[in-house]
Amino acid sequence: MILGALANTISRILLLPPPRAVGSDDSLSPLREFLIPTSKAAKMDIVNQLVAGGQFRVLKVPLGFIKALEWIFAIFAFSTCGSYSGMFKMSVECKNRTESDLSIGVEFEYPFRLHQVYFDAPTCKGGPPERLFLVGDYSSSAEFFVTIGVFAFLYSMAALSVYVFALEKYRENNKGPLIDFGVTCVFTFMWLVSSAAWAKGLSDVKASTDPEKVVDLISACDEEGNLCHEVHDPVMSGLNTSVCFGFMNLVLWGGNLWFVFKETGIIAPFMRAPPPQEKQPAPDSYGQQAGYEQDPYASAQGDYKPEYNQQQQGYNQEGGEYGHTPTSFANQIESAE
Repeated sequence: MILGALANTISRILLLPPPRAVGSDDSLSPLREFLIPTSKAAKMDIVNQLVAGGQFRVLKVPLGFIKALEWIFAIFAFSTCGSYSGMFKMSVECKNRTESDLSIGVEFEYPFRLHQVYFDAPTCKGGPPERLFLVGDYSSSAEFFVTIGVFAFLYSMAALSVYVFALEKYRENNKGPLIDFGVTCVFTFMWLVSSAAWAKGLSDVKASTDPEKVVDLISACDEEGNLCHEVHDPVMSGLNTSVCFGFMNLVLWGGNLWFVFKETGIIAPFMRAPPPQEKQPAPDSYGQQAGYEQDPYASAQGDYKPEYNQQQQGYNQEGGEYGHTPTSFANQIESAE
């Protein structure tokens, strides 16, 4: 009821315009209309504007895709640990059956301050039951693991928002990628430490909540004639899953270091492109295409082609006496005419 009244009060403050002087403009009305749309159409317009302004293609590249996986796996990590509650049962059967308790239930939960968990067990001596406490306080490792998971979830969500809606500003200079790379290194180390610490803490929690060991705390079980045994063990599958998600987050954040590091541009000067390969000139003749050898002299001469007169003159010179008409034969023709 208190929360409902508070919500109604806040809604009235945001919806109703505050008193103002005559001639003053209400500069907060656009903000109020943006925060609290008056219709479903206005809400859809805001959503459409956000979607249209976002660059969701970044989720298809490793930088954004792995960050989305980190966001999801962080939720699984801290939720499976922080929401755990378990119970185990024992039975104490005394000589006097009326004093026996065959179903002693012990409940425990996150953050696993087991030294504050107690249960009542019969003494089998006719007196009131004794109150016993479990042993151990493993809240530090559990809370540290959940804290890292929550902060990793928040940072992944913020980084995804920057990738989608402000990617150009993120890549405008090296400050954004450098900050992202530094935070990613910190979270990688923190996932390693928190997952290892929580794995050790979980093994201690299992040992402290083992009914076979808890039975030893009951004084009636040390007397002859009394029978003490466990009824069922606590279910630890959720906690085992949290440890697995912790190390999976370690792998994701460690693998994402390379893709974030490439965005910094530090490695760009060291990555040289291979020299361009020169293209071979296309062959000009069929002989070159077929791989026939060319005459070096002919290639040296180039495309030189003698004129017809020069060819005829050369032929006449080479022909010797056959290149000129005999003089006596010409005189005979003239005299006959």
